[in-house]
Amino acid sequence: MTSTNSIDASPFHEGELAIQDKLGKREIMATFGKRAVRSFMPEQHQAFFEQLPFVVAGSVDENADPWVSIVSGMPGFLSSPTPTSLLMTYAVDKNDPLHNTLNIAGSPIGLLGIELSTRRRNRLNVRVGEVISDYQVSFSVDQSFGNCPQYIQTRDLVFNTDPLLKSNALQKVEFNTLDNAASALIDTADTFFVSSFITAKNNPKIEGVDVSHRGGLPGFVKREGNTLTIPDYAGNNFFNTLGNFLLNPKAGLLFPDFDTGNVLMLTGSVEILWGGHPELEGFIGADRGWKFTLTKGMWLKNLLPFSAKFDAYSPNTKMTGTWLEAEKNKQAEKLKHTWQPLKVTKITKESDVITSFYLEGHNNTTLLPFKAGQHLTVQISSKNSRNSNSNNSNSKPVIRTYTVSSSPHEKFYRLSIKKELSGEVSNYFHNNVKVGDVILAKYPQGQFFIDPASPKPAVLIGGGIGITPMISMAKHIANEGLRTRYTRPLHIFHSAKNTQQRAFYNELKALADTSGGAIDYYSLLSQPELDEKQGNGFNLKDESFNFKDEGFDLKGRINADVFRYYLPLDDYEFFLCGPQAFMQHVYNELLLLGVQDKNIFAEAFGPSSIKRKVLNTSEAPNKSKEMSVEEADNTVIKFSKSGFEQRWNKGDNTILNVAEAHGLEPEFGCRNGSCGSCAVKINAGAVVYRDNVSYPIEPELALICCAVPAKGADELDLEL
Repeated sequence: MTSTNSIDASPFHEGELAIQDKLGKREIMATFGKRAVRSFMPEQHQAFFEQLPFVVAGSVDENADPWVSIVSGMPGFLSSPTPTSLLMTYAVDKNDPLHNTLNIAGSPIGLLGIELSTRRRNRLNVRVGEVISDYQVSFSVDQSFGNCPQYIQTRDLVFNTDPLLKSNALQKVEFNTLDNAASALIDTADTFFVSSFITAKNNPKIEGVDVSHRGGLPGFVKREGNTLTIPDYAGNNFFNTLGNFLLNPKAGLLFPDFDTGNVLMLTGSVEILWGGHPELEGFIGADRGWKFTLTKGMWLKNLLPFSAKFDAYSPNTKMTGTWLEAEKNKQAEKLKHTWQPLKVTKITKESDVITSFYLEGHNNTTLLPFKAGQHLTVQISSKNSRNSNSNNSNSKPVIRTYTVSSSPHEKFYRLSIKKELSGEVSNYFHNNVKVGDVILAKYPQGQFFIDPASPKPAVLIGGGIGITPMISMAKHIANEGLRTRYTRPLHIFHSAKNTQQRAFYNELKALADTSGGAIDYYSLLSQPELDEKQGNGFNLKDESFNFKDEGFDLKGRINADVFRYYLPLDDYEFFLCGPQAFMQHVYNELLLLGVQDKNIFAEAFGPSSIKRKVLNTSEAPNKSKEMSVEEADNTVIKFSKSGFEQRWNKGDNTILNVAEAHGLEPEFGCRNGSCGSCAVKINAGAVVYRDNVSYPIEPELALICCAVPAKGADELDLEL
């Protein structure tokens, strides 16, 4: 960052501004930056630096190479006599690149104060002021600003020796290629520090040195020869480091070994990887990234006079991935249409009628990331179905689709299943499935999901078991708020028969209570028990309830008056899930309020689809592109696996119906193009869909439940 002499001047240089502009953050940061970045230290920061046992420093050597160093001392080795000055009593080894810089008045230095036990950190951009002695120097403050505690792992620090006794007693090992010890430290690192700088265009001196912390799960730094690839997670949107990289693609890195006291110091060139770069594919939490190529490096053995025992990962760190996971995700993506074995690791009763089943990978099966609101397709053997003929060994498996109720940030899939009186699969899960069982499932899919970054407030409306996608969405919104520091405004309406049948009340209430007002949760009961009082565990009774003594009759359902009362006037997106009658009623009520159809999103499994009232069909959300290809007038359908062949004429049944009519039993789950269970490979020809399918299907596949042959080919050959 560069210093600012005017209250109206931006605290960001052109590189930082360029990235803020590229990512749509410039306007908001223009205001925030002037408040957050100061030309002095507030009293809190002065006191913070004075209690630290070490400080991280970024400097530039005589060859214009950036480096990162760690300077240690007993608390008090840093003092701040004034808000614009810092005094450091130090013992910096002569082999450390920082040593020479500290002896040159006016040299720019970046300082990072970090308290490992509390995850607090604050930053300074300073210049060397007076070199008081070989062990004492003063700094003048150019800029001072706080940093969030994201991705900092907590550690307990203990001094092993007097920091002042470490000077000139260290072993220095220089290299140009990463050795085995360096590779091992990098591969297992959960913490490193990075320095960067820019050269002033109108000043021969080097200025604007920054130093920052980077943290993640072990394996978050990828090493290939002398090149490292590092994900860039959501942060404070200052883009100090990347902004410097944009103008001057050089970096200094320091990997500390908190067990031995050794530090690995590297300097080299960098390349920014913007979002969507193929190298970042599959890496959870990586908004961007950058590659570092080593120019030279050094070990300073026994530099740290302390050890720092690992305590816990940052909550933000737990929401990120590793390069090994990213590679597994890329490989698993190729198998997303195939059945995968998942192991039941936990079963929790959510209400009298709803039970949750926690699923994790079995035999190295990778759990693919998913979007909040998507569903999982499962199958059970037909012999387990109570309606099956156990003597028929050739009966096809039973397939069902259930929404994932866990958050995408969690390391498992949670299916919350309601026990239905006539439900084959739901009864099997409730009566037979136990911890340790393995089930077959396809990876989560579906177009019913929420964008946590949207500026529009969202309203989630769940009826009964329809709360399952809503809790996934709500948890995702809350977690993304923690990760990105933007929580999309959310209003949740949950309708249930009574408290015995209601699920996730405590989870949803806790989300609302800890959201800082960003999330509201309203529980509605249609048939509460006599001892269930309004305001004690639920907000509204769905019949003859009161709004501040104003009576409204809902006739057992949510109506427009609920939304008029609880929702401030705004432009919302509405998400509906529940029984078909419930969703249709709520949909109609929203239309009465003037809500546009394009702002109403609904989960749809087979007969649960709502009937939309759209004057302009282009307004419908998640609508498939209009098909420019018509149905074939007549053609030949071939099923290559079964050897079946039949002439097909315009208006005939869908491909699935044709297959079933001839004794075949293809897999399917919804019959409306929403689950993807029926996808088969197209060997020749093409298909067109009679319905607007919501499942994202590749061109070489066909959803046979609602597909028919397309005009333009004499035959349609399918892998069936």
